[in-house]
Amino acid sequence: MSAERHGIIVTGASSGIGRAIALLAAQRGYAVLAVARRADRLAALAAEVGDRTPFATLVCDVTAADAPARIAAAAHASLPRVDVLLHNAGAARAGTLLEQSDAALDDQWHLHLAGPLRITRALHDDLRTTRGTIAMMGSGLAVVPLPGFGAYCAAKAAVRAACTQLRRELRSEGIAVCYCDPGVVATEFSEVSGTAAPGAMRRADPRLVARRILDGIEQRRPRIDANYLQPIFLAIARAFPSLADAAIARIVSRARAAAPDAEHPPAVPPPEPLPKNTSPRTVHAALAPLARRMERAKLPIAFLTSLLDPGSEIDTNEAAMRWAGMPNKNERALLGEIFDALVEAGYLERVAPQRLRVLRGPEALERNGYEKQEGGD
Repeated sequence: MSAERHGIIVTGASSGIGRAIALLAAQRGYAVLAVARRADRLAALAAEVGDRTPFATLVCDVTAADAPARIAAAAHASLPRVDVLLHNAGAARAGTLLEQSDAALDDQWHLHLAGPLRITRALHDDLRTTRGTIAMMGSGLAVVPLPGFGAYCAAKAAVRAACTQLRRELRSEGIAVCYCDPGVVATEFSEVSGTAAPGAMRRADPRLVARRILDGIEQRRPRIDANYLQPIFLAIARAFPSLADAAIARIVSRARAAAPDAEHPPAVPPPEPLPKNTSPRTVHAALAPLARRMERAKLPIAFLTSLLDPGSEIDTNEAAMRWAGMPNKNERALLGEIFDALVEAGYLERVAPQRLRVLRGPEALERNGYEKQEGGD
């Protein structure tokens, strides 16, 4: 570290690898701007760092239209200079590629590629001035995709290509570009995304992964592999695609055998019919017991009514990701209770543990977030 303090921006800094890198960078004397959606976790991270180094946080969704301007403004206000821009924010969405909705496909593209490119554009001049480094988080699934990870694999393959392209385009400006492959890491990634960790691979400690990635960034290496053995496996898979296909088929088969409930969910009894001469409850009435928690979680009822398209099906993992991006355990629990309430009220029926069918939609006024009162116009 030079006498002039270097600055690093880390997105997705509230948990996992991003949190570990933000902590390590602070320990090494960087001025840090930690960016994430969850204010409470950012506050806890800042408290852990203390006053050992300049450490700023920004609550921001990197896919938001104003994210590039907000992150650039926060960096200019809190960092002495911008030397490293690490795009770490990310999440997978479970599902097969062709079954994922348009929203799921768009979310993966914007989260992993389009959003980071827009943010990089906003900080391009800063990085040119410092001859800095852009680092993007990749995945072994960019090279060897696995079934069930939907558009995540394709998005990470695009990140891999974008890093190569940016490295060649920005070389004359003195800007380094690093493609980081963390391997399989012991984080909440799989739990949050609803996906399964690849095979039975050992999960690495995020602190070890953070150290290897930050070391590689400081060395301005074009490719950083935190798992030293993974490149060998990936090279074999690329050289022998038929062998890789057969091996992956066995992995998927074993995973399904280990979780038979996912393949053959127990029968779910139909909802109890409403008593005769009883009007169905409105969405607002059905969710009244949960209203306070919904308000605290900033879950608008308009989002829920937008899901109630009669005859369609709702994937609960997908719905959670659409609402919260990377929902935590409490957010997932709240959404589960909401769906249970809507099943009880006759709006939904459960067709599988994670899938619901919409039986009827809300009134027109409810779709806009209002409930028609008795005796009203």
